[in-house]
Amino acid sequence: MDNKVKIYIAILVLIFGITLLVDKGQPKPIDWTPTYSVEDKIPFGLYVFNQEADALFKQKIERISIETPYEYLDSQYDETEGVETYKIKGTFINISEVNNIDDQSMTEILYFVSHGNNAFLSMKVFPKPLLDSLKIELKTDFMPSESISVWMANQKVSTKKYTFNTGLSDYFSKIDTLKTKVLGYQTSNKNKRQINFIEVPYKNGHIYLHTQPVAFTNYNLLKKDHYLYAENVMSYVPKGNIFWYNKSFNDKRISSSPLRYIWSQPALKSAWYLGLIGILIFMIFNAKRKQRIVPIIKPLQNLTVDFTKTIGNLYYQEGDHTNIIDKKIIYFLEKIRTDYLLDTSKLDDDFITKLHYKTGKDEKDIRELIQLINDHRNSYHGSLEDDLIRINTAIEKILH
Repeated sequence: MDNKVKIYIAILVLIFGITLLVDKGQPKPIDWTPTYSVEDKIPFGLYVFNQEADALFKQKIERISIETPYEYLDSQYDETEGVETYKIKGTFINISEVNNIDDQSMTEILYFVSHGNNAFLSMKVFPKPLLDSLKIELKTDFMPSESISVWMANQKVSTKKYTFNTGLSDYFSKIDTLKTKVLGYQTSNKNKRQINFIEVPYKNGHIYLHTQPVAFTNYNLLKKDHYLYAENVMSYVPKGNIFWYNKSFNDKRISSSPLRYIWSQPALKSAWYLGLIGILIFMIFNAKRKQRIVPIIKPLQNLTVDFTKTIGNLYYQEGDHTNIIDKKIIYFLEKIRTDYLLDTSKLDDDFITKLHYKTGKDEKDIRELIQLINDHRNSYHGSLEDDLIRINTAIEKILH
């Protein structure tokens, strides 16, 4: 190892050490990703809500760990002796930032509600089949807002307003006023009050829709008395069993990679990339200095074809057609002896029949070629150039 390589390694180690020292003194950045996962303790996770859910509802909570709501509800459907019903009774709950329910699952949830059950959905974007079925329209207020105030419609439940930092706000712009019951409002900036919490009867059950899932996140449940708003909203959930669907219950986000811990730590992740870049730079410089010029060696040319063409042209230009015909015949007979193991000393009918069976060529063509060869040998020919053309054409018919 020469001195320059040692210098490169020393520089990389120094940079690596400085990076670790700088990152060590920096506070860990807050992850504001809205995961709505019960396993995340970040601001927009549901860890606190999950821990307090049993005390909040005071009812049996079944946390659904199947991939989709359809799979769970369909497994609970019972159709025996012509009676269609579900083996479970209660309220289906889902809290998420955006719609995480597929259309088939939403149809199954509506069917579950129609059998005398309930559904509580708190999200910013609802499934389209649900909105179409309930004749509801959802709208987003795209005016930037630092905060939004929310409160309950029923003053007996609560008269207090709570402020959330949510950015864009979603609200129900159109509802069926004859059936829908408004349970909560919101307002941002100088806008008029907007509906954010409703109860809609659906056949034999009820559906509760809420557009501010941020109310149930860790950040707001631990901020002052904001947990009271979450309690007020959940107070509308009917008594009975709770079936809570949350993707994180069975989320397979944990990587099986041996480097997963390095990826989970920003400092180690940066150091890993820095090390890889350093190794790459070292390889580039090292290869550039030691790589020798590879000479270009041209492959040997195949001169056989050129030689044959030259000799053929020479014979043709000299007008020695007889010599060319003789060589054509010699080549043809040698080919027959080599490939088909036939005796060519006597070109008679027996030879023609055997060659016909061996090659599968038309017997008429073979007979014509043998006739031309015999005529040439017996000097029964006219123009040698015409004979050359006829014999060459006949040979090609047999050999190709």
